This record gives sequence, structure tokens and C-alpha cells, in this order.
Amino acid sequence: MACALASAVCYGTASVLQAVAARAAEPGTGSGVDPALLLRALRQWRYAAGLALDGIGFCLQVIALRSLPLYAVSAALAASLAVTAVVAARLLSVRLNATERGAVVTVCAGLAMIALASGPEGSRPGPPALPWLLLGAAGVILLTGALAGRLPGTARALLLGLGAGAGFGVVEISVRLIDSLAVPALFTDPALYALLLGGAAGFLLLTSAFQRGSVTVATAGMVLTETVGPALAGIAWLGDQPRDGLQWLAITGFTAAVVGALILTRFGEPPVGDGESPG
Repeated sequence: MACALASAVCYGTASVLQAVAARAAEPGTGSGVDPALLLRALRQWRYAAGLALDGIGFCLQVIALRSLPLYAVSAALAASLAVTAVVAARLLSVRLNATERGAVVTVCAGLAMIALASGPEGSRPGPPALPWLLLGAAGVILLTGALAGRLPGTARALLLGLGAGAGFGVVEISVRLIDSLAVPALFTDPALYALLLGGAAGFLLLTSAFQRGSVTVATAGMVLTETVGPALAGIAWLGDQPRDGLQWLAITGFTAAVVGALILTRFGEPPVGDGESPG
């Protein structure tokens, strides 16, 4: 659980840096998916620093995913919004009101309940077709992002956020499905390519959402799909279960962590005027 929480700290801090940088990047074509946007955003030092934190967070996330149920890791990653709120309050002089302070406490309490209720990682391998389904899902997510460019602002941001969360959810499930890191078996495993495509789709759609619409709306959509989807997949297909008699505590904790995170989604939004010119 320590690795999952450390990963949330990295992701939460990175989101503040990346949101500011994405808003400062040069506008592109207006498409929902703009691959060149990542290159333009990388010209902002904040985005590069955030990307480095994402890399560290991902390594910690992989360790957590190999030893904890998916619902526990998903809830811990949702707590990155609480980290984002605290970092924004400290670095960007954003004040937390009473509701938001309560949401931070709610997220922390939810994670504590999950930690108490979590059983061991499920041992089922999942359906044989699941890696291929995840690979196909990642492709659909990219297509959805491309179509999102035709929608009005709020709907576009929400769809891009939902797509980004789904892409990151594909990554979480794929990590669990990779049986061996030995070569050449690793490179013949469709779960590896689902992981790579899902991660690329998630980053691309989320960066586009940060630039092209309400970051609050996009982050809310991302939190929903990134937490609920993998949690359900882990329980339905991979054998993840809470400890006997503590199912109610796991459900309560998961719900509290997600609801608290949704209340805090506005902290993905950079303050007006805090951007910097490209270059």
C-alpha cells in the first residue's frame, strides 16, 4: 500500500505542473486528439517535470499492482486528487475551503478503510481473450478522443477525461495480466501492447483535455473511469476480494475515496494567468 500511496503523491503533484504547462502550450488544430500537443507541451519545463514524476509514479504503481487488489490500487490513485489539492494550496496559493478540507479527510479515511479490508491479490489469470479485448479497447479510446474534437467545450472535456481514465484503466489491468518479463515471451504478450497503447491514449487525451476545456470536468471523468473500471475487472475476472466479513468496509472505503476525489477535481485547474509563454 505504501507504493500505491507514493505513486498517488507523484501523480498528484504532476497533475498541477502538467495542467499549467498544457494551458501554456501553443494551440493546435482543435482536434480531440492532437499528437503534436505532447511535443509542444514538453517545451514547458513544468510539463517535463510532471512527466518525470509520472514515470516514477508508474514504477511505484506497477509494484503495487503486482501485490494488491486492483480496487485498492485504484482507490489509492484516486487519492492523487487530494495530493493535487494540497500541492495547489502550497505552491499556487489556492485556498481550501471547509468542504474541500473535509474531502481530503474523507479520501484519507476511505483509504484507511480499504487498507484494513483488503485481502490478498487475486490469483485468477482472467479470460484468455481479455488481453486482446484490452488492446481493442485502447484503440477505441483513441478513436473516441478523435471524435471528441467535434463536440462543444464541456462535453468534449468530459469525453476526453473519461477516455483518458479508461486508457489508464487499461494500463492497470494489463499490468496484472503480464505473466513474465522474460524475453521473448514478453514481446509476444498482447497485454504489453494493450498497456503501451492504453497509456499513450490516456496521456494524449488527458493533455488535450487540459488544454481544450475545463480541467475540473476532465479530471472528474478520468477519476470515475480510472477507478471504477479496474476495480470491477479485478473482482469479476481476476479474483480480487476483500477479507471475509469486511466487504462492507471495502465498499464504504472505496466509495468515500472516490467521492472525496470528485469533490477535489477543481484542483487540476491552474489559476488564471499562471501560464507561461511557450519556449
